[in-house]
Amino acid sequence: MTPALVTRATSLPSVFTAQPKARARLRDFFSSHIRNRNTRRAYMEAVRQFSAFCAQHGIVDLAQVEPIHVAAFVEDQLREHSKPTVKQRLAALRMLFDWMVVGQVLPVNPAHAVRGPRHTQRKGKTPVLNVEEARALIDGIDTTSLPGLRDRALIGLMVYTFARVGAALAMRVEDFYVQGRRGWVRLHEKGGKEHEMPTHHNLDIYLEEYIAAAGIGKDRKGPLFRSARGRSGELTENPMLQSDVWRMIRRRAAQAGIQTEIGCHTFRATGITAYLKNGGRLEIAQQMAAHESARTTGLYDRRNDEVSLDEVERIGI
Repeated sequence: MTPALVTRATSLPSVFTAQPKARARLRDFFSSHIRNRNTRRAYMEAVRQFSAFCAQHGIVDLAQVEPIHVAAFVEDQLREHSKPTVKQRLAALRMLFDWMVVGQVLPVNPAHAVRGPRHTQRKGKTPVLNVEEARALIDGIDTTSLPGLRDRALIGLMVYTFARVGAALAMRVEDFYVQGRRGWVRLHEKGGKEHEMPTHHNLDIYLEEYIAAAGIGKDRKGPLFRSARGRSGELTENPMLQSDVWRMIRRRAAQAGIQTEIGCHTFRATGITAYLKNGGRLEIAQQMAAHESARTTGLYDRRNDEVSLDEVERIGI
């Protein structure tokens, strides 16, 4: 946990910092209990929002917090935020209050009995590219420069392995290797899980050409996808950030004439949909995507989008 996050965790409004024991417990929750960086950031925001809500209503100590206050916070959040966001924030509070109970800061968890909003999602909202758009985007990248070769390899990795952007950026050079006369990649997924799978022949080419041109083949422990040094066309020894990847994707999409507002997760959904349309099986897609549940993989299946569009066009007016 970075010093900045420790400072943020201990400088929240007084409801979590009025007691030294609660303040220490809060610090430990974010530093040792929550290991995933993205989860930590989301939970930190949930705690910040709840702390501000308590301050507005004169609640200055954790001992004052009751289930009715947590329920009121949920209703207040629903006025401005989506149901999934509110459900996540309630889950964060439940976990934190459980942590406080175990640490003997609180006798009971005031969020335990509070029900979150009902939300059922059968289809993901991630923007998806069709096969032609994805091919045009990849082929439209100028590969006469190192950043171009890097960008093609990174986008190709996310399309052909269904990799999350975080898993892609965590890769080191040694995570692309040859086994059984073909390329393999090792992805570092959420929860510390390592996920290995063979590479598509196109991805093989993209990665090999990028690594050779960048001259990083012998730096086995170094980051695979490296940031660029300004507009020099040179790469640094530092890994790319997710914000760098997002900007790169939007720039490449604009160059390819793609109007869909795509992001990093688009390629995960695009790859899964293309795989299933070509006769792939959902249970295999689940394994390739390293999903715990096939239901989660199903959210990325956007084959029915085209069926719906065909039906709409039947309205012959």
